[in-house]
Amino acid sequence: MKTGTISPLTEAKTGKSKITKKHTAIGIIFTVLGIMLFAYFVEKAGPGEIFNGIRRLGLGFLIIFALGGARQAVHAVCWVLSCEPPYRLRFMDAFKARLMGESLNILPLGGVLSEPSKPLFIRDPIPMTARISALAIENVFYALSVALFISAGAIALLLSFPLPKSLRYASIGALVAIVVIVPIGALVIRKQLRFISGALAFAGNHGIAQKKISGVLPRARTIEDRIYGFYERNHARFFLILAIEMCFHLSGVVDGYITLSFISAVAPTLLTAFILESVNRLINVVFKFVPLRAGVDEGGTATLAKVLGFSTTTGVTLAIVRKGRDICWVAIGVALLVHRGISLRAAARQSEDLVEDLSSPMTP
Repeated sequence: MKTGTISPLTEAKTGKSKITKKHTAIGIIFTVLGIMLFAYFVEKAGPGEIFNGIRRLGLGFLIIFALGGARQAVHAVCWVLSCEPPYRLRFMDAFKARLMGESLNILPLGGVLSEPSKPLFIRDPIPMTARISALAIENVFYALSVALFISAGAIALLLSFPLPKSLRYASIGALVAIVVIVPIGALVIRKQLRFISGALAFAGNHGIAQKKISGVLPRARTIEDRIYGFYERNHARFFLILAIEMCFHLSGVVDGYITLSFISAVAPTLLTAFILESVNRLINVVFKFVPLRAGVDEGGTATLAKVLGFSTTTGVTLAIVRKGRDICWVAIGVALLVHRGISLRAAARQSEDLVEDLSSPMTP
């Protein structure tokens, strides 16, 4: 693969973008709303107090920055472990691909294109289907770890602190949703239920988008075969990857604890850091379409911080420190793209083209 080239699948793509002006407008609206929310919560918390908190953190930000890199490394390790022989994915290739993919998160609708873009940046000679399947497997493990982490945080919050009705209902709702979804997901994997290809086949057999589905179905079945085959052949590795994924969340707890120790007049505990991080995971899942979770992270963290005994200013400052950490790693991802001669716009377009390729009819 040459410098500046992302994927042979997308080199010949010259058609019109599938992201319409309507999609772009929606992305811009969410971005603007996020910036407005961010400005509102910063003004409400007090810019001077926030600045003082960040100044107290000082060089401690280097620790937060390093922990951010460690979290990306955790995902890269799990991606490597999810790639089966005869293919071998190198750690540094996976790590760089993750950073480049994550850099798209600063764009309107970048959260939608970020994940599909990551296999495109792999430079090892691995077939695209194998790259996508390995990433899909890693995402399954990550989703399971997120569900376990959020549910544990919701339980801890409900049992440890008196909550306003709205927050209590939201916590119970999240917990109930996870209690329902996790067993269903486990059943699907254990029984190897072909729910994606099965649903597509059902739709096609009933006259819904038959031509489109005829192209998608073989690829969907191939990816399902790889995911279920991985589970069949790697029972021992299953728990290892899940344990490594949990390290992503644990490093987030340490990150929050250290930050609060610097910026808060109230001494944090591991419990409060754990609950704050679990809610941050929920915000990331629900508001992935908002670039860098601008505004929603500040609002959610400030609300919860007050319940946990901190000031709203401390909550907003914590969210801003996390955002600063993320922006630093996004900058590194952008630098890697520039080094390969790829612009953010080109990367987003290539990601979109890959999704289109995977959903177009297969050619003999």
